[in-house]
Amino acid sequence: MKKAFVFMADGFEEIEALATVDILRRGGISTRMVSNTESLSVAGAHGIAVQAEIPFSAFVAEGAAADDILVFPGGLPGAQHLADNRVLMDITRRHDAKGGLVAAICAAPGLVVSQLDTLQGKAFTCYTGFEPALLAKGAVHTGEPAVISGNLVTGRGPGCAIAFGLAILQAACGKAVAQKVSDGMLVE
Repeated sequence: MKKAFVFMADGFEEIEALATVDILRRGGISTRMVSNTESLSVAGAHGIAVQAEIPFSAFVAEGAAADDILVFPGGLPGAQHLADNRVLMDITRRHDAKGGLVAAICAAPGLVVSQLDTLQGKAFTCYTGFEPALLAKGAVHTGEPAVISGNLVTGRGPGCAIAFGLAILQAACGKAVAQKVSDGMLVE
């Protein structure tokens, strides 16, 4: 069974994290919310307290398998906290280099994904103003709500959270599974 890890740090964008978790679970992907620290309590950017399911050390101990999905919500300063976590970024670079699926939305493409070494020619989207670091590495900005480009899935921002979650599901499980979840949610 495919697994997804959704990383959350204080200041994360709540809708981007929780809508993604919901959609991936509806699609049959075992999805766990991971705190960026040892505390399971994580404060969202808009004051919503969320209880993560595993602390960062448990994720590190378990490791990421090649078919796992690493998901990075945006929001500030949440995405910056994730980008500043050297251990997490090392794991993410290794995962990406092996072709593992990496997904980021909003500020996270510019702060997290920009640290990857495999961006040349890949299409992406992100929150306005976070494009420069990816463009500098040869990635191509589309401005679409969600983009699948090889093993990279990106989303534009909070209003695109459902499209982002469905794009991850499509990249991981195929169009039919994503369409079934979309239909069940009455996405238009």
